[in-house]
Amino acid sequence: MLHAVIGALALGAVMTLGDYAWEALRLRHRVGYGMAHGALMCVCVGAVIGSRAGRVGLGTAAGPFVGVAAAGLFYMLAPAMRYSAMFPAWMFFWICFAILQAFLQRDGSLKGAAIRGIVAAILSGLAFYAISGIWTEPQPGGPNYVRNFLSWSFAFLPGFVALFVAARRGDRRRGEGENVFSRT
Repeated sequence: MLHAVIGALALGAVMTLGDYAWEALRLRHRVGYGMAHGALMCVCVGAVIGSRAGRVGLGTAAGPFVGVAAAGLFYMLAPAMRYSAMFPAWMFFWICFAILQAFLQRDGSLKGAAIRGIVAAILSGLAFYAISGIWTEPQPGGPNYVRNFLSWSFAFLPGFVALFVAARRGDRRRGEGENVFSRT
């Protein structure tokens, strides 16, 4: 649980710094900026997952690939869904990171990873929806960065808890499925 809390707080800080950069630089939303922001966020998520698995370098290196894929999904869906496209992209993001975690730990089945990812996506997706007011209902006078930090941390926490707690209990039991990652 400690890894989940530390990871959520670290991502809350990183994302709040991103919010500050968007505001301070007065950046208009462009695909390139969004892709870079997503990739940087995922470097950090990959580092958290890699750190817990004892393979921080590989987790950190893999993170941007997930970020670019999730951001790409958002931009592919955004013309039809507008900002609501964030929700399926967020779900995809957690499923990919659950699979990455199983690969890094080399002790899980693909089925177990997919289930953890879906649980993480649903729980964190609900939290993400609950905090979406930080964009949809901007504060008069500019962002409230304390609120943003707490909101981001809250949004990431259920995802990390689902990945880390379920991984400890689920895939390590015998009979959970073939360990497809042990061959790597």
